[in-house]
Amino acid sequence: MSLSNPVYASFRSIGAYVPQKILTNSDLEEMVDTSDEWITKRTGIKERHIAADDEYTSDMGAKASQKAIDRAGISKDDIDLVICATVTPDYFNMPSTACIISDKLGIKNVQAFDISAACSGFVYLLSIAKAFIESGMKKNILIVGAEKFSSIVDYTDRGTCILFGDGAGAAIMSATHDKSESMIDIHASADGSYADFLMTPAPGTVHPVSQQVIDEGLNFVQMKGNETFKLAVKTLTKDVIEILENNHISSEDIPHFIPHQANYRIIKAVGDALKMREDQVVLTVGKYGNTSAASIPMAINDIYESGRLKYGELMLLDTFGGGLTWASALLPFAGKTIES
Repeated sequence: MSLSNPVYASFRSIGAYVPQKILTNSDLEEMVDTSDEWITKRTGIKERHIAADDEYTSDMGAKASQKAIDRAGISKDDIDLVICATVTPDYFNMPSTACIISDKLGIKNVQAFDISAACSGFVYLLSIAKAFIESGMKKNILIVGAEKFSSIVDYTDRGTCILFGDGAGAAIMSATHDKSESMIDIHASADGSYADFLMTPAPGTVHPVSQQVIDEGLNFVQMKGNETFKLAVKTLTKDVIEILENNHISSEDIPHFIPHQANYRIIKAVGDALKMREDQVVLTVGKYGNTSAASIPMAINDIYESGRLKYGELMLLDTFGGGLTWASALLPFAGKTIES
């Protein structure tokens, strides 16, 4: 790679897919001791999409990916790496869902692997794609955040079943020599001492598959809601302030603040702390719920398809998830503006 003509990573396209079935708050009222009023007040969620029994994480990921490929104006043969972020893979834990997605798209003989960073997964993927592209190793990378969270939710647990939905989002990251199209900055971090705040205890080497695992429901997601909420607000706000200050950018100059769509109260608390206007903050949590690694790309896709996201406009991404993990990114949209 020539120092006089450096290569940068650019965000070329976005695509998303949501399953047809919708699970409303009214539906949940029939399943657990809860109410639409309580769910809406506490989370801002009104409904979430649920995959069919025979619809898998890879199916949703492949459909979102095909849109991203088409919108990038490239051939599948141009893709030289496929990475999927998911905590609900088709298989625990091989083959990787990225391999299955590649096969369903007809992408052959290309490196593919998964990462597990929960709700931070998509922004983690951006950091990986940036490293691969700017080192000169890859030119066009398909990154996918896909989750069938309904497969690990206990629908008798009112603390978690109200929160999560299914879906997928995908993007193409490509090499460019145009610095104005490049990712500006990315922060990604983790602290495993908070692992028990949000986890799926089984299956794994700690709790291998057994009748006890099934009887105790250890294969379902478990969350310490209040503790996670407080730490999320504090961490997300601090991380965003740092990335803006480090790059001498004011929050007023961000047209699209795209936080992880976990809970409206978290999003509002962070947005208020940053003095963001309502028109700057992207909100999709009401209609999708928390889709973990798919959350941010699905939100980007929403503003893209509505015509709100234009070429060159700056996106500020901010996310927090199990691990615990968190990440933020500043990058312009370098794809073609959708025709209205």
